[in-house]
Amino acid sequence: MELKPGDDLAHFGYVTKEYFVSGTANGQPYKTRIVIRKTSDNSKFSGLVLAESMHPSGNPWMFHFTHRYSMTEGHIGLEILTTTPAGLAEANPDRYKDLVVGQGQANEIIAQVGALLKSKQPSNPLVGLPIRKMVLAGSSASAAVVVNFLPTSVVQRLADMKPIYDGFMPTSNGTNLRKVDVPMIQVPTMREVFQGFGPTRVDGDASGDQFRTYEFAGMAHIDSRDAVAYYPDPCKLPISRYPLAAYMSVALNHLWQWIDKGTLPPHADRFYVDYNTANDDSLLALDDVGNVRGGIRTTYVDVPAAKFGVPNSGSEPPIKNPHPFIAARGEAAQNQLCGLANYQINFTPEQLRKLYKDKKSYVARVKQRYDELVKEGWALPVYRPVILEDAAKVSF
Repeated sequence: MELKPGDDLAHFGYVTKEYFVSGTANGQPYKTRIVIRKTSDNSKFSGLVLAESMHPSGNPWMFHFTHRYSMTEGHIGLEILTTTPAGLAEANPDRYKDLVVGQGQANEIIAQVGALLKSKQPSNPLVGLPIRKMVLAGSSASAAVVVNFLPTSVVQRLADMKPIYDGFMPTSNGTNLRKVDVPMIQVPTMREVFQGFGPTRVDGDASGDQFRTYEFAGMAHIDSRDAVAYYPDPCKLPISRYPLAAYMSVALNHLWQWIDKGTLPPHADRFYVDYNTANDDSLLALDDVGNVRGGIRTTYVDVPAAKFGVPNSGSEPPIKNPHPFIAARGEAAQNQLCGLANYQINFTPEQLRKLYKDKKSYVARVKQRYDELVKEGWALPVYRPVILEDAAKVSF
């Protein structure tokens, strides 16, 4: 995970600490690692912990996606290694040679680590901190870990039979999820719905069915704005620079309010789907400028300066100067990354003038719409500068 100066852990007064945890899971011993990202000043800790399984790419994507919001609020990020540690051992044999995580151990490891952090045991690296609530989240492959854990969550409990994790948030995932007894918000993206894998489970409010599906118009499966592998752009169509973080954080904020304060989150429209590719090459229903209809609205589609579409693909031929991540892995990595991303076709100055007359009018409309979305619960003040900075860059 790489964060830009001024938007990184040091800027927010956060520190990163690594710990090793061992035990028995699925009848076999394990030794894994956890990484905790927390404010250096314990008095600024919110009492809320965002837990996730380390993604196979080696990233804590959920903390990455929500880092500005999470660190502004004082939330802790917890990263748990639940897969084979071969990559870590290769990178630093001396430090990680003793790590052992086997098949079928992930669920028990997640439960044991969560229970440890909520305990008063001296081995708890957060002992003494007032943890009120903890959620388990994930994106794509790490969302699959959350999905697999859901049956375990209703069986493995704390000593007082309360849940280990107080809520769940699988994202970039279209699975129809099973019911659990704590709140859960699922965040599918345009890619899942475009592929015909949009979830069909309906929202619920009652105990045992505390569930929401949030689909944000313009959101791609992966964050190609902040992920460094997308610089320079390795894709066939111009890569999307949509601020996924600004809206993933909206969903997380609603989940925190739900589990911590009992505030029911709003219901939201799903993406509109027409299953007609003949008219616009998309299963999604598109508006007059090519953006998806329905879903949770954003300034990027309600006051558009570009079309955000899916799918994208790798450049043909591959670009000659890709990021080292792609250079080390070749064309297959380029194609995979581009296939997970959206594309962004910026409007021409002529189109912009036709829609808004001039830049001053456009920026004013973006400000007005963003402030409306904040009041409606679909945007956060902390990301207002990001959205207005994007608006200021639009060229008429």
